Amino acid sequence: MSILAPVHSILAKTGLDAIVLVPGANFRRVFGTDFHQMERPLEVIVPKAGEAVAIVPNLELASFAAIGFPGQVFDWRDEAGYMGAFMAAGEALPQLRQGARIGVEGQRMRVFDLFALQKALPGAVFVDIHAGISALRLHKLPHEIELQRKAIRLSEAALEATLQEVKVGMTETEIESILLRNLFSHGADGLAFAPIVAAGDNAAKPHAHARPDYRIEPGDALLFDFGGSYQGYSADITRTFFVKEVSDFDRAFYETVLAANEKGRAVSRAGITASEVDDAVQKVLEGSQFAEFRRHKTGHGLGLDVHEAPQIMRGNGQVLEPGMVYTIEPGLYRLGEAGVRIEDDVVVTEDGIDCLTSFPRELRLVG
Repeated sequence: MSILAPVHSILAKTGLDAIVLVPGANFRRVFGTDFHQMERPLEVIVPKAGEAVAIVPNLELASFAAIGFPGQVFDWRDEAGYMGAFMAAGEALPQLRQGARIGVEGQRMRVFDLFALQKALPGAVFVDIHAGISALRLHKLPHEIELQRKAIRLSEAALEATLQEVKVGMTETEIESILLRNLFSHGADGLAFAPIVAAGDNAAKPHAHARPDYRIEPGDALLFDFGGSYQGYSADITRTFFVKEVSDFDRAFYETVLAANEKGRAVSRAGITASEVDDAVQKVLEGSQFAEFRRHKTGHGLGLDVHEAPQIMRGNGQVLEPGMVYTIEPGLYRLGEAGVRIEDDVVVTEDGIDCLTSFPRELRLVG
């Protein structure tokens, strides 16, 4: 089977005349490797009929040759610029000129890449089919799930090691640096995303940044949202702790989020829609005394990208199927005071879900 068979399958389903891939998660899913997306464009054009072509910076030729690309390669050097390679690729694809419909990854392709394609293939119509291309990654293969499980396990071990070092008076950035050290010492080969370590009122910001000038105090919520990566696959875990002590009010606040997380894991299974999972979770939060502090959907898909399909939110009629991996991460946020989020990563199976995360969820005091 050709390495490009998955792309040809999408072409057949969509009726497009060609698809363009750029470095990123979809590229890696097709070719088994990835390239840095820098100022030098690298693109693969796969037509419905005829030979595929690639536009490759000359310094990447040896690495690109290793993927076994079954088509023509047009390389370019910095001093000459990339437009000549684009024009040569366009000449090799006369069927993609006037009136051809070409699908691109709308969330990955840069504007200057698109301008170069438009010049090389005059008269072609470029359409965003990011979701259609990303469907390549919607159902994880068994080996992908195992790589993701590895990323999650090492991340959980790093979190526990970090908690053993947390002390009252540390800054958020000090704790973040400990977490980063532990992620790599436990086997991560990269970061899924820049970690969030937030305490006190900062924990009420869902995408907070660690502060170098705030020292954690007794009673603070201390939120970690982080993940190591392993061979390209991501963990995405959130746990919230309290420093030394917790008030009755914050305990009830925490237990409400935990109940919503438990509901999300309980209802998840093949055959239910993403909307139904989110609805069940949100109803727990909405039915509590803390309903006004809801701020986001239940979760998102997880794999080579940290945020991918399926989106676990109301209104998304996507039916969940075996092999889909996503997060369940309800949260409540009292702006200026505290926030709590509890996030697990799950994979849909034939008879329910397998929860890939196992770090304890019960309220825990640290420091």
